[in-house]
Amino acid sequence: MDKVLQMNNIMKIYPNGVVAVEDVTFELEKGEIHALLGENGAGKSTLMKILFGIEYPEQGQIILNGVETKMKSSQDAIKKGIGMVHQHFMLVPSLTVAENIVLGVEPKNNAFIDMQKAIEISKNLSDKYNFDIDVTLRVQELPVGIKQKVEILKALYRGADILILDEPTAVLTPQETEELFVQLNKLKADGHTIIFISHKLDEIKAICDRATVMRNGKSKGTYNVDDISTSEMSRLMVGRDVVLTFDKKPLNLKQTVLKVRNLSVAGSTGIKRVDDISFDLKEGEILGIAGVEGNGQSHLIDALTGLTKKFIGEINIFDEDVKKHSIKEIRELGLAHIPEDRMTLGCAKNMNILDNMFSNQYDRPEFSGKFMLKTKKIEQRANELIKEYLVKCKSFKQNVGMLSGGNIQKVVVAREFSTNPKIIIANQPTRGIDVGAASFIRQRIIEYRDAGCAIILISADLNEVFELSDRLAVMYKGKFSGVFNDVKNLTEEELGKYMLGIKKDDRLEGIMYEQ
Repeated sequence: MDKVLQMNNIMKIYPNGVVAVEDVTFELEKGEIHALLGENGAGKSTLMKILFGIEYPEQGQIILNGVETKMKSSQDAIKKGIGMVHQHFMLVPSLTVAENIVLGVEPKNNAFIDMQKAIEISKNLSDKYNFDIDVTLRVQELPVGIKQKVEILKALYRGADILILDEPTAVLTPQETEELFVQLNKLKADGHTIIFISHKLDEIKAICDRATVMRNGKSKGTYNVDDISTSEMSRLMVGRDVVLTFDKKPLNLKQTVLKVRNLSVAGSTGIKRVDDISFDLKEGEILGIAGVEGNGQSHLIDALTGLTKKFIGEINIFDEDVKKHSIKEIRELGLAHIPEDRMTLGCAKNMNILDNMFSNQYDRPEFSGKFMLKTKKIEQRANELIKEYLVKCKSFKQNVGMLSGGNIQKVVVAREFSTNPKIIIANQPTRGIDVGAASFIRQRIIEYRDAGCAIILISADLNEVFELSDRLAVMYKGKFSGVFNDVKNLTEEELGKYMLGIKKDDRLEGIMYEQ
């Protein structure tokens, strides 16, 4: 096959001295889907930023279609036929699909934008790749799976021959993922070359031809996907065997610790985002909550953790009504919270590891004296937690913002779990982190469950939901569309139908325990 891209001996060193990419060679063949694997901080994002003109290498060469070139900017990369679909979509919600696709390179009629032409171009492009999108709809009206397609069409309209897809299935249902794979294979058949960045090893086996594995800024080689197992991929990424399945003790339900009755939660605009739901949570169980993002999961968690008081109904923790409780008072009842977005709610990125780990514990008697903090005890405990939670850092004095995503998440988890919680609310606990860090965090969740902790797990990773949950609820448009007390006999396909609202259980008393 023809080589369309060669990145030879690439080196990138950041001003703080961190070697992000060290002497890496990466090659693409025309018409392949090529996986790029690695832990957070392994260098894969930096390598792709260099290819897309966002970062500049200290050394190395880029050969595109046989010609050595330099990527001076993202616009330069786009002009040379490289497109990138970021994990967080770069669409303007208030504009239509057509307006987003042509944005910045609109067809003109004299001095004015020719909207009819833009619609025609967008429709033809959508039809060509069987994307089946109504290009006159506003992006804010679209489900996540369609937004993903719009991003791809936007890159194709700009002439992308090489497409970089960053975690493209992170928020998709199984049906949407399957549909995306059909379209990626169509792009491949049409001669496009795709770089597929993902932590989902089963998906890499399903869609990719070859895989390049990175670890600690270096390439660990390129492999034919058919010739390498998921466990071998994990070992190359992490440098050790990774636990991909977990053993749980038999379910041993005890007292009810959380009761939610007829809960409705309003969003910022006053629209009801959680609609009259009720459930119980008992000691020693993991209740999984699945659903396409934006169906009320985040608003439910905000109400349970005290982040919003815009709700009606009852939330009782250990038979105590928490409607008027502050976040601190709710936490003092034994609740820990791993938030959905580690960078905005989970940590203070400009503060050091120690301050982040103890931000909710400084007033505890073991760390606070009558007039001053017990600094030595705090530092000793910080070092213990860094070691226990395998946080890769120089010391507890290092700013959290300088760590990789997986290590930031470990700091957040260490803080929350070190309070000896009775209830854990884990919202996307392993999102966007590598297989090694994810395995470690999942194992910790299981350990707390086995010790009698009650856990609510909200996750877009269906493998995680299936592997960890004892019971499972699906949220769709603010309600529970399905409830499953026997997770083992549930298939991803069936779960996906409930997530998309194709199937719905109107009885929905299954999640309620008999009183």
